[in-house]
Amino acid sequence: MAASLRLGRQGILFGLKLNPFNKCVWGLQLWQEPARHLFQSAYCLGVAPLKVQMPALSPTMEEGNIVKWLKKEGEEVAAGDALCEIETDKAVVTMESSDDGVLAKILMEEGSRGVRLGTLIALMVEEGQDWKQVEIPPPEAAAPSEAAPAPETTATTSTAPTQTPTTPKHTLRLSPAARHILTSHGLDPKLATATGPRGLVTKDPAAPTPSPARAPAAAAPAPPGSRPNVPPLSVPGKPGAPGTFTEIPATNVRRVIAQRLTQSKTTIPHAYATVDCDMAAVIQLRQELAKEQIKVSVNDFIIKAAAVTLKEMPEVNVTWAGDGPHALDTIHISIAVATERGLITPIIKDAASKGVQEISANAKTLAQKARDGKLLPEEYQGGSFSISNLGMFGISGFSAVINPPQACILAVGTSRKELQLSEDHQSVQTRQLMTVTLSSDGRLVDDELQSERMALA
Repeated sequence: MAASLRLGRQGILFGLKLNPFNKCVWGLQLWQEPARHLFQSAYCLGVAPLKVQMPALSPTMEEGNIVKWLKKEGEEVAAGDALCEIETDKAVVTMESSDDGVLAKILMEEGSRGVRLGTLIALMVEEGQDWKQVEIPPPEAAAPSEAAPAPETTATTSTAPTQTPTTPKHTLRLSPAARHILTSHGLDPKLATATGPRGLVTKDPAAPTPSPARAPAAAAPAPPGSRPNVPPLSVPGKPGAPGTFTEIPATNVRRVIAQRLTQSKTTIPHAYATVDCDMAAVIQLRQELAKEQIKVSVNDFIIKAAAVTLKEMPEVNVTWAGDGPHALDTIHISIAVATERGLITPIIKDAASKGVQEISANAKTLAQKARDGKLLPEEYQGGSFSISNLGMFGISGFSAVINPPQACILAVGTSRKELQLSEDHQSVQTRQLMTVTLSSDGRLVDDELQSERMALA
């Protein structure tokens, strides 16, 4: 009983001592709720952004370059407005906004190269929000895939020093013959391979005696007038020594051209057929149209002739996709245009149903847009037949590489005058000839079909 009274008295005294602390806790609860709202507001946490990522502007695009921003930070942006110009693997394409808002922060400045798909390039906020208070994600959150392999690399680097001291436990053992060869030719014994028992380096009877030419290149000076096998890099700002070179960074277009040409020549069985075409009727018609102020080129007639031939021979208007051919319902002719960035093939859609004058106008417009880098993806994707004309450069004839997944490409040379015997072999006449070579996919167009195609052309 006495113990219970003592405990009760102590509990009352302890409660009285804690009374000021309870008042303090009660005071904290009064401003805790407003503080929570304050720190959760945009003034402390920032405005939630609308993320703008690097899009896929072509089917084969893996990365892009930021050429120019068409909007500045703080400018209002409507859906469909042009945000920036991006250099893809095909051309320079204008990227349009998909949301309404204000451009708050540009994360990838002009000139940024090799920006992978899905990379955050800018931030927007909704209309009415303070764009200066936009919340910028940390760099780690933007690229988690790149930060993940970091521990793996550190682990390998940390284990490497621990393993290297354990390897040279045994001293290098050389046979007298091997020691004589290494010493006489000035070779490093550490580069020798142990082929004998218990790590003994011996002279291999089947291996040829090393020659002094295999010695390090730095030890023996090169004779005057000789050219090194691998020239060194040149130093910027200094005159290059004989045999040096300068690395040129490849553009996205150039890398894709190299990839697709290698793919074409290694995976497509090319078959070639060459024929001389009599261009007298075409040249005469072109001269008559010029008198009526209608200017068309010889290449425009070739485009029209190729499209009509594909309409008459639909078995050639095919592409190879997957495990077999796919017949095409449209006739779109791709024309090769040389630009500063590389070769690109804009397409003339429904060329079979267009006149030569309309084809000429479309070809001029597409060629200019290709040189300016302003082609849209739908203007160079989906061709069924390609034409490459080098006649204006004086090339008499050549063989072109097929543009996959198409089945054929026609290489056109320059026209020339030749003297030939007439049909009755009684006189000599001048003929205007042009050499064309058809490269076709042997999986889709066999030799007989290829000959029929050239005969119709």
